[in-house]
Amino acid sequence: MPPRVSIGLDLIGRRWPRRLSGARAGLVVHPASVNRNLIHASSLLMKSAHFRLAVFFGPQHGIGGETQDNMIEWEGFTDKITGLPVYSLYGRTRKPSKEMLRDIDVMVVDLQDVGARYYTFIWTMALIMEACSETGKSVVILDRPNPISGRHVEGPLLEPAYRSFVGLHRLPARHGMTIGEIALYVKDQNYPALDLQVIPMQGWKRSMWHDMTGLAWVMPSPNMPTLDSATVYPGMCLLEGTDLSEGRGTTRPFEIFGAPFIDPHVLSRKMKEYRLPGVVFRPLYFQPTFQKHAGTLCGGCQIHVTDRQAFRPFQLGVSILKAVHELYPREFKWKNPPYEYEEQLMPIDILSGSDRLRKDIVSGVSLKKMTQRWLEESELFDKAVRRSYLLYP
Repeated sequence: MPPRVSIGLDLIGRRWPRRLSGARAGLVVHPASVNRNLIHASSLLMKSAHFRLAVFFGPQHGIGGETQDNMIEWEGFTDKITGLPVYSLYGRTRKPSKEMLRDIDVMVVDLQDVGARYYTFIWTMALIMEACSETGKSVVILDRPNPISGRHVEGPLLEPAYRSFVGLHRLPARHGMTIGEIALYVKDQNYPALDLQVIPMQGWKRSMWHDMTGLAWVMPSPNMPTLDSATVYPGMCLLEGTDLSEGRGTTRPFEIFGAPFIDPHVLSRKMKEYRLPGVVFRPLYFQPTFQKHAGTLCGGCQIHVTDRQAFRPFQLGVSILKAVHELYPREFKWKNPPYEYEEQLMPIDILSGSDRLRKDIVSGVSLKKMTQRWLEESELFDKAVRRSYLLYP
């Protein structure tokens, strides 16, 4: 039987800060904001004896996963069950306004991250921290597992000139932290005066993947249906910066990729040449139902991870871009802005953290050389920064 892991939501009654007893609270939630019995935080915390819930906030895709596709804004409404206002943090604004925070004393954040810098929920949290620091409000983070384990760090660091909503602060592509640990890092580096409390988990260890926690997988966003999807996401999200389908509009988003101009057998043979650890590529055809190449037959591959400890998802994503660029230089295209509210910089550049990856692929730099460069970056960040904020063994 898997060990019992208690998340921050399970422990909020025992760990709620005394200084915030009776406070008016805003609650930031999405579909995966459930306890180990699959009861949503919005239902649980309406009954809290420690604070008074006054308003809901929702990130990208809404508090209930209402927006299926990527980069679809939504606007606030009144919750039918509680009668409380629901504010959108993925619409007219991504940072809570003073008006939104006027009637609360503390923001309670309960969001499930997937372990990658591009996943916008951690940046919604960071902007909440910024707004609360400016207005003198408190922030309480209910910590949750990093579903792809908390040991592995991979990929280049974000360069400040390439900050965006898919990367606001300096993290590697696969950060190996929990959302609570990231909050401690962001506070220390940017908002030292913020009143921040992280309610940590019990029983979670850094070596655990989500299927080792005993917790149910609930989709944190509509295109993250399984742990398998999350496992490949830190590399496969890079395809959003190109004309390649990353599998949105299929039943296996991020595990399937391709384009109409690709011969799947040629591509799979090319991928085998890289000898990537812990992964096998199976040639296939697919037809997305929405997003890129909707209704058009695409050739590509399905990714099958055979050893998730050895597997390096960022290296995988880069190798795919390099392979397709080399095989189909005329057909392959980098996507142009706008992308996630960035109007000027190339989408691939804000995803990778600089323009270096794109330029390296175009100029034919070897995968080995690129890998060594970001390995040095991520190892330095791990030793010099990341380890100072880790809460779990």
